[in-house]
Amino acid sequence: MRVPMVPPSLLLALSLLSPLLWGSAAGSCPPRCVCASNLLSCSQANLSTVPTPLPRFTAVLDLSHNNVTRLRADWAPARLPHLHALLLSHNGLAFVSTEAFAHVPRLRHLDLSSNRLRTLDENLFSDLGELEVLLLYNNEISTVDRTAFENLGRLRKLYLGQNRIARFPLELLREGTRLPQLALLDLSANRLRAVPAGELQALPAWLRDRLYLHNNPLACDCLLFQLLDRGRRRHLSAVEDFQDELRCFLPGATALVKILELAGKPPLNCSKAREAVLEAHLGDSVTLGCDSRWQGVRSRHWVTPGGERVLGDGGNGSVVLLANGSLQLRALRPEDGGTYSCWVAGPLLNETLYVELLVHNFTLHGPHDTLNTAYTTLVGCILSVVLVLIYLYLT
Repeated sequence: MRVPMVPPSLLLALSLLSPLLWGSAAGSCPPRCVCASNLLSCSQANLSTVPTPLPRFTAVLDLSHNNVTRLRADWAPARLPHLHALLLSHNGLAFVSTEAFAHVPRLRHLDLSSNRLRTLDENLFSDLGELEVLLLYNNEISTVDRTAFENLGRLRKLYLGQNRIARFPLELLREGTRLPQLALLDLSANRLRAVPAGELQALPAWLRDRLYLHNNPLACDCLLFQLLDRGRRRHLSAVEDFQDELRCFLPGATALVKILELAGKPPLNCSKAREAVLEAHLGDSVTLGCDSRWQGVRSRHWVTPGGERVLGDGGNGSVVLLANGSLQLRALRPEDGGTYSCWVAGPLLNETLYVELLVHNFTLHGPHDTLNTAYTTLVGCILSVVLVLIYLYLT
């Protein structure tokens, strides 16, 4: 087949018209920006405002290293349904409107690091229901509103290091609250003087093991020591890689000491935490031992994974504190799994023992085992008969 020749004049006309056609259909590349497919890089362009209009198809927008000091509600006057990454680091950004993200609901990665933000206002990120990574490190943040992270149900990583935060935001970590999927929280290099170590011990392991606390002026405490000592023995990077930066103030002292060197040293004489791992199945009854090495124990009590203190019978008799200090759990449920802490007050110093209870989500010898086996056998027999009949029919 003979292909007809296109006149050179027509090719020239199409080449001149194509940028105009592309610009009118989808939006042209903003001045001083580089556009590649759906990626827009406006970094180091000496911008004081966000360039407009932005192409509707934009998926990644890099505005880092500019002079955008205020992010108003109208920075994106039109909806950007495909934008999933917005980079605004190194801008001297000091103000972000609470409506700034109304037109970018699909954002998954937001970088506001290395700016001059001082507060995180009420419902600041509430429009970002799909956000997964939020970078706020190296700012001047001292105040975090309790509702600043509302509706961030998919947030997995939150970086708040190198700020001026003085109060530990425990409400961000409690299971089933604002951030149910949070797996990493960086609070390093802030102004924290105390952390709720007892409640942190009760956190799920996947979150407790990714909590960064180094370079804070913490007060020395045996609970804090035991929390970090467990992390060191588990080779967690949040502890093992920052041992020298994990420091605290002893009572009456002005110099910082390494937290992980407090074991057996006055005036606190912190004892190393001991822990055991116990596996069980649904419906089982287990006994968690609290075998302290101290004689003349004055008192002891247990703390459940949910942070509840057990002094006697609990929850319709399913949790019982025995006379020897052990904790008996009856008719195990999936939510009974987690880390149980036994707090022992001895004559010289206190001791904490931890038991990690793993509850497998099936019964070991339940009434359904026989039924499941019979059902599987029946299905296998029926399938075999069907295959034989098909073979005979085809033959």
